[in-house]
Amino acid sequence: MSIFQAIIIAIVEGLTEFLPVSSTGHMIIASSFMGIATNDFTKLFEVAIQLGAILSVVVLYHKKFFPLNHWLFYAKLFAAVIPALVFGALFSDKIDSLLESTQTVAISLFVGGIILIFIDKFFNKPTIEKEENISFVKAIIIGCWQCIAMIPGVSRSAASIIGGMQQKLTRNLAAEFSFFLAVPTMAAATGYKLLKAYKQTPTLLLNKENLVLLALGNVVAFVVAMFAIKFFIGILQKYGFKFFGWYRVIVGLILLALIATGYLS
Repeated sequence: MSIFQAIIIAIVEGLTEFLPVSSTGHMIIASSFMGIATNDFTKLFEVAIQLGAILSVVVLYHKKFFPLNHWLFYAKLFAAVIPALVFGALFSDKIDSLLESTQTVAISLFVGGIILIFIDKFFNKPTIEKEENISFVKAIIIGCWQCIAMIPGVSRSAASIIGGMQQKLTRNLAAEFSFFLAVPTMAAATGYKLLKAYKQTPTLLLNKENLVLLALGNVVAFVVAMFAIKFFIGILQKYGFKFFGWYRVIVGLILLALIATGYLS
């Protein structure tokens, strides 16, 4: 992987991590076009730079995360992340095998787009406007919805936001809780992936050039994600999810066409 390729993938990660369009799916698409999708370091890089993106949430919502004595807030996040930890541990190998499938990404983007186009009509009577009013049961249910996003192209953000709206959260609160939930979820996923990579192929992490690329990728993802979150909230308040739904449908159809004609494997 070159520095240019690392920057491109990091920009894609920062732009899409918190939007309901699937960051993993977009990174797979980007790396496939650059011909590095099946490279072991690319797969590690795409997971590891999520640390930079989640740091942007902690910075933007620092009043929520600090001081650390907000024990009820942290307890709900811990409860919500348990389903993903269990599901990820049980099906880790299967999930890894799907990360090379652009066809899975294309279908997931298209189907998820159709759902987002109509999601505001499905859940239009929210009753919960503040994070403090989210119960532990609701947090766990939202965490279960998040597990769907382990299929590339589904989008962790979209799945958890839909789960939040299904649990009567306003769409803004559902989006914010999705951001909060990303922190422990992605930190755990990244830590697990790095540990696994170190045990199986330590040279990936002990290589100086790779470490430089990982550091650069995290910095770029952090900066870009800061702007992407603010953009997302603005679009959400004005237009709802239709914008992102149509985007997913169009991109999904284009990808399916490219796969069918042999331009994308």
